[in-house]
Amino acid sequence: MTVEELLAAYAARERNFSGADLRGANLEKADLFGANFSGANLSEARLGYADLRSADLEGANLSGADLRGAKLTRADLFRANLMEAILSGADILYADLRRADLRRADLSRAEPTLEEPTFVEPTLA
Repeated sequence: MTVEELLAAYAARERNFSGADLRGANLEKADLFGANFSGANLSEARLGYADLRSADLEGANLSGADLRGAKLTRADLFRANLMEAILSGADILYADLRRADLRRADLSRAEPTLEEPTFVEPTLA
């Protein structure tokens, strides 16, 4: 799948891109809110400042991907491969990073960003 095909399909309201091979794709600043990339290969992809809020990236290969400044609020990154990925400045509010491979990933300045005041219920440990 090419970047052009992906963006055209997304514009036509397609959201299921599970298993897609998008190695090295340039998706900087792309609006991919709620897209399903579970099991997709996004290794070395350029996703800087992309809107991936509520995206399903479970089990996706994002090794070496540039996610600098990406919006990952509520993204599902369960078991995602983020090895050597750049997440500098990414918004990871409520992102599910359980069992994600974050070895050698750059998480500098990656933090939850609240755009407006939000009440967060305490969790029991």
